Amino acid sequence: MKEYETLLTENIIWLKRTKGVGVISAGDALSWGMTGPSLRGSGVKYDVRKAFPYSGYDEFDFDIPIGSSGDVYDRYTVRLREMEWSNSIVRQALEKLPKGPVLSDNPWVTLPPKEMVLTDMASLIRHFKIASEGFQPPPGEVYASVEASKGELGFYIISDGSNRPFRFRIRTPSFANLSALPR
Repeated sequence: MKEYETLLTENIIWLKRTKGVGVISAGDALSWGMTGPSLRGSGVKYDVRKAFPYSGYDEFDFDIPIGSSGDVYDRYTVRLREMEWSNSIVRQALEKLPKGPVLSDNPWVTLPPKEMVLTDMASLIRHFKIASEGFQPPPGEVYASVEASKGELGFYIISDGSNRPFRFRIRTPSFANLSALPR
């Protein structure tokens, strides 16, 4: 991090190539459906981890860095600050991590330990069934998203109750972010 800061952050060539370049206003960023550092660089304080906490993110102390002018430089500085906050989140998670195994003990969705598969027929059968058939979610639909490195990565799934989705769509952050390039 310090090397990037030293090399780029106040480098006159870097500043001339990024300050005032590729400006996207907050309104335009929202209109295009941008997410992640591209949206936050335009000054919009939105992060899936804060808006819809998952995986314990509500238990971590972190801020959402935002830019002020929406240019390339702002998106760069947002990325740097996000890397710093990511390091902080990892440290906090390590402090809260319980001792011992952390794998779910649900036999319908968790593969048995490798040594059990090699020595126990029931474990071998369970491993084979989960790996080949998957599991059967209840009928219905769900949308779930995570804050990926480039923004909101979402999955929309409709289940008919079988082990295969009836419909499945992925919302990638890159598609929306790159769609704004003409702007």
